[in-house]
Amino acid sequence: MTPATTTNQALVDHLLRHSVRRGDFVLKSGKRSGWFIDAKQTTCRPDGMLLVADALLAVLPDDVTALGGLTMGADAAAFATAGIAATRGRPLKAFSVRKEAKDHGGGGRVAGALDPGDRVAITEDAVTRGVSMLEAAEVVRACGAEPVLLVPVVDRGGTVAALAADAGIELRALVTAPDLGFPYEKDAP
Repeated sequence: MTPATTTNQALVDHLLRHSVRRGDFVLKSGKRSGWFIDAKQTTCRPDGMLLVADALLAVLPDDVTALGGLTMGADAAAFATAGIAATRGRPLKAFSVRKEAKDHGGGGRVAGALDPGDRVAITEDAVTRGVSMLEAAEVVRACGAEPVLLVPVVDRGGTVAALAADAGIELRALVTAPDLGFPYEKDAP
């Protein structure tokens, strides 16, 4: 049993009730799966927002100053957590990484509050391979900030840990596929 199962049981229950779907699904990878997770059904509901924010704030190191990731997957978790953190006396900036650079206005790939020197946690609602989280980390580095933690709400795939280790960034998934009663995608038949 992982720490997520014991410390985040309410979050696990919420995900199972609102975000997990059983059936026959074709994943982005092309593989078939008997389950799918739409974690936005948790990260975008008021009670889910509180559960996600509590879980994120419990694992964020005190020196993290900003939270964000690739849009759309990171937005609800990052913005709700930063707002709730502010009510608890913890200043935490939030931002989104656009999929492509904007060529008008201020331009660039980052929208929101991210400054050079920030220590950053990268989040995502659900991660299968981990590529988008590492892409967001590279954009953060290019802005002069330091990605120090990858913290997906759900690690569905089980491969992000190796990518995080290769990139020298710590990983702390709030909930894993096994916490939800399913094998990681990498272990599925």
